[in-house]
Formats: sequence, C-alpha cells, structure tokens
Amino acid sequence: MIRQFELVETVKAYDPDADETLLNRAYVFAMKAHGTQTRASGDPYFSHPLEVAGILTSLKLDGDTIATALLHDVVEDTLSTLEEIEELFGTKIREMVDGVTKLSKIELQTESVRQAENFRKFLLAMSNDIRVLLVKLADRLHNMRTLHYIKKEEKRRRIALETLEIYAPLAERIGMHEMKDELEHLAFQQLDPEAMQSITARLHYLIEQNPTLEMDMSEALKGLMRKNGLEADISGRIKRPYSIWRKMERRNISFEELSDVMAFRVIVNDTDACYRALGVVHQEFAMIPGRFKDYISTPKRNYYRSLHTTVIGPHKRRLEIQIRTRRMHEEAELGVAAHWQYKQTADGVEGSQFRWLRELLEILEHASDPEEFLEHTKLAMYQETVFCFTPKGELISLPRGASPVDFAYAVHTQVGDRCVGAKVNGRMVPLRHQLQNGDQVEILTSKGQTPSPRWENFVVTGKARSAIRRHMRHQRDAEFSQLGVTLVSKAFRRHGLDYSDKVLSEAAKVLKVEDAHDLYTLVGQGTLSEEDVLKAAYPGFQMDARAEGLPKVHQGVEDVVAGAMPIQGVGDGAAVHLADCCHPVRGDRIVGIRIADVGVEIHRIDCRKLDLYDDRPAIWLDLAWQDSRADDAFYVGRLRLEVVNEMGALANITAMVAKAGGNISNLQMTERDPEFYTMLVDVEVRDVKHLTDIVRALRVNRVISNVERVSG
Repeated sequence: MIRQFELVETVKAYDPDADETLLNRAYVFAMKAHGTQTRASGDPYFSHPLEVAGILTSLKLDGDTIATALLHDVVEDTLSTLEEIEELFGTKIREMVDGVTKLSKIELQTESVRQAENFRKFLLAMSNDIRVLLVKLADRLHNMRTLHYIKKEEKRRRIALETLEIYAPLAERIGMHEMKDELEHLAFQQLDPEAMQSITARLHYLIEQNPTLEMDMSEALKGLMRKNGLEADISGRIKRPYSIWRKMERRNISFEELSDVMAFRVIVNDTDACYRALGVVHQEFAMIPGRFKDYISTPKRNYYRSLHTTVIGPHKRRLEIQIRTRRMHEEAELGVAAHWQYKQTADGVEGSQFRWLRELLEILEHASDPEEFLEHTKLAMYQETVFCFTPKGELISLPRGASPVDFAYAVHTQVGDRCVGAKVNGRMVPLRHQLQNGDQVEILTSKGQTPSPRWENFVVTGKARSAIRRHMRHQRDAEFSQLGVTLVSKAFRRHGLDYSDKVLSEAAKVLKVEDAHDLYTLVGQGTLSEEDVLKAAYPGFQMDARAEGLPKVHQGVEDVVAGAMPIQGVGDGAAVHLADCCHPVRGDRIVGIRIADVGVEIHRIDCRKLDLYDDRPAIWLDLAWQDSRADDAFYVGRLRLEVVNEMGALANITAMVAKAGGNISNLQMTERDPEFYTMLVDVEVRDVKHLTDIVRALRVNRVISNVERVSG
C-alpha cells in the first residue's frame, strides 16, 4: 500500500497548491473508519480506496478528487455519515462522496431496479460535477482488477456485464480510452474466457509470423518523417482482444480480414503537421480505399480528434496509422481528466464533449421507471457514430442506423415531436431513412404534429425512444382519463348525486389520489371502480338503497334484452352492439362486455381495450357466432394502410376493394409525409374470410407498402 506521505508528495508534485492538510485528514479518517475490515482477497479494506486514489493521481487530478477517492466507501461500508463528512471536509466533498455512494440503504424489488436506481442517482451527481464520474471509474477499475478474488461466478459475471454495458462506454464517452480498454479487457476475461484465449493465441501467432513487423514499420515511419522535416514520436500497439472480437462479431468477418490488428501512432507538434504527415504517409504506402477517417475536422462525440488511415506496410500487412498532435494524444488517453475543470474553460469543450450528458439527463427526466431509463441510457452510450450536418453547418453525431427522427430529437426535443418530414442532401426521404456520414439533414415541422407510435420501430437513439414513449404514455393517460370522466359522470347522474370539481377533489383525497385528473385516469384504467368513487365522495351512500327503481348491473345473460344479431351467448333481442375500437366481423373469435345502460359490447378476443376490464371478470361473456344461421348483413372491418404517395393510388385501392366484393364506407388519413400516407379504411364485408381475401389482394398491390387490421 502507498503510504500517507507518498500519496501527498505525489499529488504535490503535479499540483503544488494542493491542500496537504485535507489529504492527510482524509487518509487518516478513511483508514480509521474502515478499521479491520478486509476484502475478498484478504487485504485490508483500506487498500481499495488507497488504490483508487493512486489511479486518480496517475491522471493528475486535484486534491478534492483524491480526498473523495479516499472517502468514497466510508458512508456505504462504515458507521460514518454524510453529515460527518460535510463537517470535516466541506460541502463539495460531501456531495461528491454522496454521488459515488450506492443506494444501499433502500429496499428495491429486483437487482435490475437496484442497478437502475443507483445509476440514476450517480448520473445526477455526475451532471453537477464530472469528477464524480472519474472517482467512480477508478473505483470500478480497481474492483475489476481484483474481481478474480470473488468466489461466486454469478456475481463476477454480473459485475463484468455491468462494467461492459455501463462503465466502459462512460469511460469512452469522456475520452478516457486507456481506461475504457482495460475495463473491457477485464470484463471480457470473465464473460467469455474461451473467446479471449482464442484471440490471444491468434495474436501471438501473428507476432511469431512477423516478429520484426512493429520495429520495421516504426523505423520506416521515423525515417519518413525525418526525410520530410517533420518532428514526430512514433509508437506501435497491438489491438486488445475484446476490441478485435467485437469488430469480428459486428462485421461478421474473420480474424484474417481485420485491417487494424496492429496500429501505429504518429504524434506531431500541431494540426498543420498532422495533414502534412498524412500526405507523406500516403505517398510512401498504398492506402486502403474507404479506410480514411478525419476526426480532426469532425471530432467524435467524446471530442476525440485524430487522423486514421490504413495502408499496406512491410510484409504486405494491413496496418492502421493514427496521426495527432501531442495535445490531442493527451486528450485521447486521459479524456476529461486532461481538462476536468471544463466548466471554467471557454474553449467550447462543454458544448461538444458534454452534450451527451445533457441528453442522458433528458432521458432521465422523461423515462417512466428506472429500468426504462437504464435501457435508453445504454442505447444512448454504446453505439457507433455517423456525422451529419444541419442546414447551418452544425455537426450532429448520431449512432449508426439513425433516422431523420433521431436527428430531429438530437437537435431539440420539440423539433422531434413536431417532425413531419425530412430532406437529406436536398432530397425528400421517408422518416425511416438511414442517415450516412456527411449527410446534410433538414427537418420539416408542423405545430399540429405529434410523435407517431410507428417511429419507435426504427429510431435507434435513447433520447428519441424515450420522448416517443413519453408522448404515448401521455396520450394513453388522456384516453383513460376521458373514459374515466364518462364512467364517473354517468354513475353520479344515475344515482342522482351532485357531481362537481369540489366533490371529486374530496373523493381523490379519501382515495389517496393526487387530484381529480388522476382519479379519472385510474377509473379509466379499471384500477378504481365507479362505486369506489361514489363511496369516497359520499361516505354514507348506500348503493342498493339509492339505486332502487333504477337499472341494475346485469348479473347474468338472462338479464340482457334480446337483439337480432346472430351471436350465441345472449338471449334473443339482446341489446348488442359491435365495438368501434376493434371492429369485429362475423367469424372472428369474440367476447362480450356487459356495460350498464348500454348492453353487451362485442370485442375481438385480441382487442387491446379488453385490458381495461381484466380485473372485472363478472362483466365478461363468452360468446360465439351462430354459423348455421342465415345472415345477409355486412360487417365493417377496419384496416390500416401505408400507401405510396403517387397519383391514382386511392383510385387503385378503391377499385381493388370493389373488385373483391367489398365496399369502403369510411376513410381517414392519420399520417402523411412526402413519400407515404397512412390511412384508416373501413371496409364492409360479409365475414372474416371475405376481409382476409381483401387484405391479401391489397398486399400484392405495388402502391401499398403495408396492410394490417386494426385491433383496438
């Protein structure tokens, strides 16, 4: 273990103004707090925070960060409190320690929820001070270095997977590539040791085949730079096994097809020298087409800057060459640690490098539950990047496979919500179009537009998916609320009771619901019944007494007045009607829902609205069509069509339906963009077979890209 005076001297060596007293107090306090505690390895527990502090000193971080590293586990694992930390070390260190501390003292349902809640808290602390993330990454790195001491394989795999899915991408996002590589390497060892061993063996074989390759290429590059008057440092490296495995998996290629197993770095003095060095390299070595990337003019989302090219080097091997300045190299290795005081800088770093952090905070704000938040966060952090431009030339980086909708949400949430179309490089494209590197994207908006549920099928960013789901939740809640208003108002009028905002507000208080709107929503969902609301509003109310002489809730099939529809399960003459939500037709599997003062409402068995009645089994009826009974009536089936926007498309559809013996009784446009229309079409048919024949005919029509039946 590093001794107290050694730690202080290390910090003072790169930061002469560091508070020596603070570091000494933190060292002594943490050592006493952890006392005789030991780790799984058998080492004193205090060795862990000391190693974390040591990792951060190698990044040359300030005294407050080193003190936080020493103290980061005392609240979680000892009797020390945050109040004690604040009293001894100040508010800032208390906040940082709290940000790193897990939510260990609250009971959560599952491990996944616990992980999500911890990450939610950590993200909020990180947004206030990025140094919280640096401490957490150093903490995780040391835990991964000692993970093999944990005996339970399941626990080791869980920690390794969490590292691979969350902490390695976070390290990459703040530009700390060296730490990211080590975290991935250590996690890969635990998750797939066979693949790790196989790739390592292939790397050793490659080196044995060309033992002088690294030296030959390094010497060639050094000579080339000297010959052209360029001062440069040259170094070579072998790509880590996990990076190789991931590229092989992603591109579905073999080890031999990889072009950048070995890479060389050319470090020069300034940006101008980078491009000059690139020119002399391309003059000397044959370049592989399509393998050049300019991350200096278009930096990655973590502000990584470098020139990458792949050439045919000595021994006819494909080799990657990275060219950058010394400052770019320092930022590539240390990332945010190279300028952790980003809030005080004026070089635009916060605007470009930390935009992703603001996006994660927006996801945090919009997510409905911790697990959804974690899902979208992983989506937002861990994907390859394409670079696109706004019409004004602003660079927007997005995950590979992103659509114009993802681009719109990356510009601003409101732009995404109002998106109706997009132009890419001046040409109109469908909203599901996949963007490519260098595309210029113009988003067309309308104040009346709202997010479409279909967008969720093709968006790839966590921010877009989170915003779309948020809108869908609000829309669903509004529908439930409207249904609740109808049910509650009818119940009050039926029993002659006063129905006002004041009465409903009091009922909400009794039922421990926030307000009348939430009460309506719960009734619409079926969580509360109308009777619950009546009794809460009028505690002395007796249902039977007040309901005397009024229509009663149907208790059996015999209570329903018979109708003329050919359905088994209700008496002749029952008051029966087909539900507007799912439009059942003869031949569908159906169920009935008894609704007071309305009768029996017929639904298809797969109707989504039936979810509202799951907890009210008494009102369900098991029904079927009377196949033997003559029935010349027509039924209305509703279809959703996606139609190519071209002249004559509607006439084409109408003619095809008529030819199949159907009749369009209603048509409604629900979405439109320059390429496609989405419409709801009501078709009169004899039975479900007739409707199926029409659907089959429509599907082969070239102007129709998709046909599906509406199911509620």
